[in-house]
Amino acid sequence: MRFKHNNRTVPFALWPLALAAALLTACGGSKPPPPAPSVAVTVQTIVPADVPVTSLFVAQTQSSQAVNIQARVSGFLEKRVYTEGSSVKAGQVLFEMDKKPFQAQVDGAAAALERNKAALEVARANLARTKPLVEQNALSQRDLDDARGQFEKAGANVAQSQAQLETAQLNLSYATITSPVDGVSSFSVVADGTYLDAQNAQLTTVSVLSPMWINFSLSENDVERIRREEKAGLLKPPENDQFIVEIELGDGTLFPQKGKIDFADPSYNPETGTFLIRAVVDNPEGVLRPNQYVRTRLVGASRPNAILVPQRAVQQSAQGHFVWVVNESEEAEMRPVTVGSWHGDDWFISEGLSRGDRVVVDGALRLGPGTAVTVKEAETKKATPTTPTASN
Repeated sequence: MRFKHNNRTVPFALWPLALAAALLTACGGSKPPPPAPSVAVTVQTIVPADVPVTSLFVAQTQSSQAVNIQARVSGFLEKRVYTEGSSVKAGQVLFEMDKKPFQAQVDGAAAALERNKAALEVARANLARTKPLVEQNALSQRDLDDARGQFEKAGANVAQSQAQLETAQLNLSYATITSPVDGVSSFSVVADGTYLDAQNAQLTTVSVLSPMWINFSLSENDVERIRREEKAGLLKPPENDQFIVEIELGDGTLFPQKGKIDFADPSYNPETGTFLIRAVVDNPEGVLRPNQYVRTRLVGASRPNAILVPQRAVQQSAQGHFVWVVNESEEAEMRPVTVGSWHGDDWFISEGLSRGDRVVVDGALRLGPGTAVTVKEAETKKATPTTPTASN
């Protein structure tokens, strides 16, 4: 049997050589496959640092002194003097009651006082005449005792009349109702001409605007989380727990005055399970009003040696969160991480990363384990405390 190779007949015995020659001819012109192109990525090199953090809470304002204006005597309300809802000063007249009955009481008490003063002078003179006569045995000791008793009784009547006059004068002054503090007034509860007594003595309310109280609450879970993080060294409070309190108004602007915490409720609210905290802030322009909803920032805490990565660098799978890192061979490597709270556009990383790790922040969607990469370093930015890390 013969085999034709390149139009030549090859004997059967030479088939192996002919086959080897054919294979060498076929393989001699092939080239090895080109290496896969590297993927361009942007990385951020991990540098732990102390990061200032803030905590943001929904809060409500409260007047530091809301005074109920009440009538202190019974009588007819003559007129309201102030403008409802306006700012008032300490000592400013708000209401006038009918003064005629009180003036009559003052006049009567004054007359009684003068009468008793005259009786006292008569008793004093009588006592002065009785003493030498008793010494001369012209009058008895009993006459002296009676004269002394009349003098002391007259003195007591004068003191009583003086007290009654002062009471009447006080009642007359109470007929003019003034504000005890600077603040903003509320509406009038009663109309002019109403008879005021113990049952309807409430007239209005004056609320002090400066300083203003800011009330907010921490949940039980927040309190326990803060304690755990402080114990683990993940959160460092300011010295002596002196937080700076910033107020964010409804339109997002920052209130110019900063406050401080001045009270923390020693117990939890049994209905809400929250822990009340109160801050105090100066409000000289009266921008803040009572019962206004604001947002409160607590500034002063920090996270020591914290690791921050952009949120876009963190991905999630069925096994949890992970990031892509570039190893020493310039290849992509999947790294599981434990994430903490947000900090602006970044995420705190509790576990999984350490100093010097290069985390892929852009271009991660085209990566797989062992993918060769071309690295570009991301621009670094300074951490700021303007972004909240917790809220209620």
